Amino acid sequence: MERITKLASQKAVVIFSKSSCGMSHAIKRLFYEQGVGPAIYELDEDTRGKEMEWALMRLGCNPSVPAVFVGGKFVGSANTVMTLHLNGSLKKMLRDAGALWL
Repeated sequence: MERITKLASQKAVVIFSKSSCGMSHAIKRLFYEQGVGPAIYELDEDTRGKEMEWALMRLGCNPSVPAVFVGGKFVGSANTVMTLHLNGSLKKMLRDAGALWL
């Protein structure tokens, strides 16, 4: 969990993902289309990926990926992020975290 917390606080937007996960790909694309360059950690390409995956599940992320952090705080997985995007609150969160300037 300590590694997750450390990595999540290093950039305004952090996404824990798996390279083979379709929902992870969709969420990464959503952020890119918003003009945000998130830090992305592919758990299936990390030697400690399984350990981080379990930590994300303990945090409440089920399925474990994609797991999105904005401003160092856990936002949620794909459903939560899409809901925030559709209701307009994701942009405000991104601006408040310094990920967006407009």
